Amino acid sequence: MTDIRSISQQALAALGVNQVAYVKPVEIEHELRFAVHTADGTGVTVFPSLELAQLAIRQNDLEPVSVH
Repeated sequence: MTDIRSISQQALAALGVNQVAYVKPVEIEHELRFAVHTADGTGVTVFPSLELAQLAIRQNDLEPVSVH
């Protein structure tokens, strides 16, 4: 087991990369949308609803995680 206090920045950035995707509410043209990002923060796409964002993430065998 690795001591989390000694983990490198690269290893930290890779944590969860194949397990989770983040959903973040964003406002686009005065409308609430939901942006999906990979675990390393890379933006993927935007959905009109949280439900659609979560469904798309699960269809890709990932776990959706909300970011506030």
